[in-house]
Amino acid sequence: MFTGIVQAVGKLTAQEPGRMWVERCDLSPKPGDSLAVNGVCLTVVDVGGAALGVDLSPETEERTSLGRLGRGTYVNLEPALAVGDPLGGHWVQGHVDCVGKIVLMEGMRQGMLLEVSFPPRFGPLMVDKGAVAVDGISLTPFAVRGSSFRCALVRHTWERTNLRTRRVGDQVNLEFDILAKYVLGWRER
Repeated sequence: MFTGIVQAVGKLTAQEPGRMWVERCDLSPKPGDSLAVNGVCLTVVDVGGAALGVDLSPETEERTSLGRLGRGTYVNLEPALAVGDPLGGHWVQGHVDCVGKIVLMEGMRQGMLLEVSFPPRFGPLMVDKGAVAVDGISLTPFAVRGSSFRCALVRHTWERTNLRTRRVGDQVNLEFDILAKYVLGWRER
């Protein structure tokens, strides 16, 4: 489990089929540890020098944006939540539901306005003032429509995540609120 509170922004240093290497930053994971990379729960398999290696399954490469990232891309990093750690965001599993697309990034007085589109079939999982993880960042959606939502990013979030390097048209990993998934699943039974 994760919180959606990004601990570091690392740079993708190498990508090969089934594996990617990311700058360690100030993180000290060990092989076998879980690490969210742009919101995707991955297992650290190698820690060498300034980079750490994580494996990507075919499912991960297909369902997320990770398999399409290029060398030098900045990624959000968050170690797994330990018992007793503060929960500052919301429950994030690291199980990406789909890839969305940034359709608006606009400066505001206290930060940025972000709008993301997503496949309409996920619309029932979005609720105004609910929770969504965008590239692993815990955000509060508003102006929810059938296939898009907006989020206000405070300056702190903007400056400490990879969103400051993103542009309109870029893909982002989306994980919808687990509570919404359970409620929808219960209602559909």
